[in-house]
Amino acid sequence: MTPDEIAKLPYRPCVGLMLMNDRGQIFVGQRNDRFEDAWQMPQGGVDKGEDPRTAALRELQEEIGVTPDLVRIVAETEGWLPYDLPHDIVPHIWKGRFRGQQQKWYLMRFLGRDDQIDIETAHPEFTRWKWQDPDRLISEIVPFKREVYEQVMQAFEGYLGG
Repeated sequence: MTPDEIAKLPYRPCVGLMLMNDRGQIFVGQRNDRFEDAWQMPQGGVDKGEDPRTAALRELQEEIGVTPDLVRIVAETEGWLPYDLPHDIVPHIWKGRFRGQQQKWYLMRFLGRDDQIDIETAHPEFTRWKWQDPDRLISEIVPFKREVYEQVMQAFEGYLGG
């Protein structure tokens, strides 16, 4: 696909999940489709006709096994935050139908215990996970998502911490 063709593609509607523990650290997972360290917070598509908040709670359970009763939604981004995929990846993801994603982000306080997080789900997305300090989060994120993660950090900065 040419850059001009990619520029004409729409963004895929998606939710992003910033899960914070009681120490103010953020959940990140190592993607299972990457060979180098590429951490990210859980995220996933919004199904047609699905409310973004409902999608966020569904994705949390699908990706890391955390049920809605184990979280409290603290905040959400005002609007949608877009990011573009690298051009060489576009034809191989989502059948080449999207240039990237536009994400509605939710900050959630984790009310459970670490042993209630289960990344060995029906369709695993992560090979391992950890709690990361907010000030170290951006440097470990896959490079093409760093700008949107900076926007998320800025949107939630008043809530971050223990």
